[in-house]
Amino acid sequence: MTNVNLYEFKSHFSDYARRVKEGETVILCERNVPIAEVRPIAKGTRTPRPAPGLFNDVISVDAAFFDADSEIERDFSATED
Repeated sequence: MTNVNLYEFKSHFSDYARRVKEGETVILCERNVPIAEVRPIAKGTRTPRPAPGLFNDVISVDAAFFDADSEIERDFSATED
């Protein structure tokens, strides 16, 4: 853990950002009085997303599901005037 005054932090921001990225915590001070803490974000564990088609064997859809609705078909079909 490093204590650093704001002016020093602003002047060498890239260096302190690199140190934080590497896991170090930096305490920001104003006139040697701590005011903030800059630390790396904790890495959470993410669960992988399920593969597409995971329920293909469990769920079935009737073929009529894919048929066009007559009202929608009428509204969107090409008409000759």
